[in-house]
Amino acid sequence: MTVVPGGDGTAVLICDACGSDDSAVDATRDGDLVWPVVTALGWTGSAFATGPHRCPQCSHAAAPPQEAAGESRPAHHSASYSIQTHDDVDVTAITPLADLDAALAERLRDDLMRAAAVRRHVVVDLHAAHFIDSAALGLLVRARQEARQHGATFDLVAPSRFVRTVLHTMRLDGVFRTFPDLRSAVNAMSPAGGRR
Repeated sequence: MTVVPGGDGTAVLICDACGSDDSAVDATRDGDLVWPVVTALGWTGSAFATGPHRCPQCSHAAAPPQEAAGESRPAHHSASYSIQTHDDVDVTAITPLADLDAALAERLRDDLMRAAAVRRHVVVDLHAAHFIDSAALGLLVRARQEARQHGATFDLVAPSRFVRTVLHTMRLDGVFRTFPDLRSAVNAMSPAGGRR
């Protein structure tokens, strides 16, 4: 465990990168969920006590991941996510290339909200994101609401077991449609796929 809850409502957060620790008061929420404390102290990583966590210094010093090869040419990319458009079916696929933490959510916010406002279908491909924190989860919920206000769909692709657990814990597993891979999602959006 990288967050060790104490019996008196405190916990010790241990950085998986450098081993430093930090004490927190009122560290557990909803059983094993610790993300309110983790994010309040500037840490990144798992929303659960058993997942990896990085202190603020290690979170900022982490090297950006390498961009994964996509099925279609990215229309835009940064060190932390790529955007692909499939104009034939009016789909924008946004692919985070790292765990979805507060820092990545902030970088992704404008492009994700813009896609939700102007595209008919938005898909977030999570195959490279093993973890999600509260800030990123909140962004996905807000982007889905934005898409629905414009009559668009907003779906997830390949959520990890951890992401599915977070969605289930937060009672959001029935809110987002999920697909096993990007090709399945894009095919489902085509007229032949039976989606609007």
